[in-house]
Amino acid sequence: MKWNFTDDLPIYQQIMDVIRQGIASGELMAGERLPSVRELALEAEVNPNTMQKALAELEREGLLYSKRTSGRFVSETQEVRNALKKELADGYVSDFLEKMEKLGYGKKEIIALIQEREDGKWS
Repeated sequence: MKWNFTDDLPIYQQIMDVIRQGIASGELMAGERLPSVRELALEAEVNPNTMQKALAELEREGLLYSKRTSGRFVSETQEVRNALKKELADGYVSDFLEKMEKLGYGKKEIIALIQEREDGKWS
């Protein structure tokens, strides 16, 4: 996982975003065991309490679960992972449309640009 933190959000939320992206993309597979809190904190260069808070929140959201003495694992529930992918995709599309509208593009123009891109007319 890539840990690139910025100043615009609390670190624990950024950790959550990185892990959410890993789950949605399949980088973190269903049922996969995560490294320990300490290992992840060292890797991300954050305080273990910050990592613990992020993982606890992801567990509360149903994206992770704990097995006593075995660690934390990625949810195996397909519906949870599908909902996460849809939520992330909706956010990306909303951001894209907002930026395109700021450039002065309307819906039909945006669709035409996407189609041109798919048809290989852009380089």
